[in-house]
Amino acid sequence: MQPDRESWQRVRWLLGRAEINRAVFYALLLRSWQLAAGAVSALLIATQFSPSEQGFWYTFSGLIALQSFFELGFSTAVINMASHEWSKLSLDEAGGIAGDSAALSRLSSLGRLLFCWYGLASLLFVALIGAFGLYFLATEKGDAADWNIPWVAAVVLSGLLLWTLPFVSLLEGCNQVAAVNRFRLIQAMVANLTVWTAIVLGAGLWAFVAVTAARLLCELYLLVVKYRRLFGCLMKSPLSERMNWRSEVLPLQWRLAVGGVFQYFAISFITLVMFRYEGAAIAGQMGMTWTLMTTLSMACLSWVQARVPQFGMLVARGEFAELDRRFKRLTLVSWSAVAAAGIALWGAVFSLQYFGWGLGTRLLSPLPTGILIAAVLLKHVPDCFSLYIRAHKREPMSLLTLIVISNSAIGVLVWLLGGYLGLGAVGAAAGYLGVVALFICPGVTLIWWRCRRDWH
Repeated sequence: MQPDRESWQRVRWLLGRAEINRAVFYALLLRSWQLAAGAVSALLIATQFSPSEQGFWYTFSGLIALQSFFELGFSTAVINMASHEWSKLSLDEAGGIAGDSAALSRLSSLGRLLFCWYGLASLLFVALIGAFGLYFLATEKGDAADWNIPWVAAVVLSGLLLWTLPFVSLLEGCNQVAAVNRFRLIQAMVANLTVWTAIVLGAGLWAFVAVTAARLLCELYLLVVKYRRLFGCLMKSPLSERMNWRSEVLPLQWRLAVGGVFQYFAISFITLVMFRYEGAAIAGQMGMTWTLMTTLSMACLSWVQARVPQFGMLVARGEFAELDRRFKRLTLVSWSAVAAAGIALWGAVFSLQYFGWGLGTRLLSPLPTGILIAAVLLKHVPDCFSLYIRAHKREPMSLLTLIVISNSAIGVLVWLLGGYLGLGAVGAAAGYLGVVALFICPGVTLIWWRCRRDWH
């Protein structure tokens, strides 16, 4: 027994040195699963879908991502707002909320506001994006003729998912990050098993509908069953004090909303440009490659992202030295991981195409892939800096201005180089890298340094 105990203690020491707690552990498991499952999904899509169907699949994803134009940054603001109130609260043995009554009342008022806000946002999303998707997808004349009804079903279910989004964020703000990340791991497994089964059974684009339905059912279980007592406390709590949306939430939210809208051009717009100008097949290559890269990046960002509620509580208590110590170490670990993952991904793409394996034809060539990986590596640290800044419940106007200008520039250059001038994936990737290297990386770093100096 002694060697086993010593081995376990050594493992715990190594995990501590790597800044891996339960929340980060589940987040890394989730991203690792998503990466491995993404490879399986990519293989199934490549073998079971035509190139045109693959393009429609990833274009569906790009259109659904337009939900950022409707949720308006509220889900991100919720984490930071709730974490400050939760510093005075905790879960009791029955799963309810115990602690300061004023903080509970303010948290309850936030939850009720979310219910109304996202109900309206979901309805608008289904109506407007559903109609726009029907128009946009009709511009491509490929062999995937059976996309109309799957698209309508997918957008309706995605609208319901949008309604549940802020309540999961509220749980994260209540320092339930480990539980939420564990749930997301299980949700991802259920969703992937669902989509794999649907693809193998020949469901085609209906597989997109099946995976969206699976995610929705999992989220309803989390909110309505597992955390029913927590949300029951929020709904029953007397509102002796309210969180003032105009003075407390809006100053952060409207900045996040504007930033989130323009962030779309840095994440999902590139696939739509390829669909419009290069056709569904090239859009499918871009979508598959970009999905793998963003999954890697988000996996490595988990080291920092999973600690955001803790950062918020440290800020609320004024423990800035401890905040800086944790943040700097986590950022170093996170960037090292994304660099190693990026190199491995490029090597895999190069090998697939060099040896002429079939899956390689469904991915971008090594040149645009390498350019996009370089952009992801450069952008990773600014992403960490943004999480640090928002843990203070603030969004400096300089950061918002930089996000709007840089992401607009990404959208323009991706369209100009990748679409209008006909340079394809290489041109789109080069435009993306140029903006990240010249504006985002140095700009966000300078803003972070100034905020840390002034606020502390």
